[in-house]
Amino acid sequence: MQVRESTGGTRQRIQAVALELFTEQGYEKTSLREIAERLNVTKAALYYHFKSKDEIVNSLVEDRLQRIDELIDWARSQPTSRATRRALLNRYADTMFASEQPSVMRFFEQNQTVLKSLSAGQQMRERMLGLAGELCRGDDSAAAQLRATLTLFAVHSSWFAVRTPHISDEERKKIALDVADELLAGISEPAPDVDQD
Repeated sequence: MQVRESTGGTRQRIQAVALELFTEQGYEKTSLREIAERLNVTKAALYYHFKSKDEIVNSLVEDRLQRIDELIDWARSQPTSRATRRALLNRYADTMFASEQPSVMRFFEQNQTVLKSLSAGQQMRERMLGLAGELCRGDDSAAAQLRATLTLFAVHSSWFAVRTPHISDEERKKIALDVADELLAGISEPAPDVDQD
């Protein structure tokens, strides 16, 4: 690896290869040496970017947290309505179906115990609850909170719950959004503001 290569590009390559290995072998069974070998770089070159496997996982979670924060900020700037909820859900699905996200989702699903032990995993849980909160804003009922959370789960669990062979990402996304939309329909619309003279 050349030191002149862009740091962002190198980090992304390391993340991609690490995800590949973590998914193939499991997080615990993968070493930094194996990641370096698959990248065809020295362990020292890898160490320049990431000191540990935990740092690699934290970087993946941090990237996802940033995307979720952007979605939450966007939702807060919008009126509370079913249209906003659908738009937020579609934006979430778009981020989950972006190029590297299927690998990230498979890793998260297969290595939940690892995530729970890292502070980044706790932050992820809090952000997901924040995102769910935006999906049910205006309906504080327990049922709405559960529906909002299950709506998000419908999108990201489609990577392991839908086991139909040869399904395309677009088909998978459509199925996930259809199911999620059914859940969204059960969240009440906020009462309109009534002007009192």
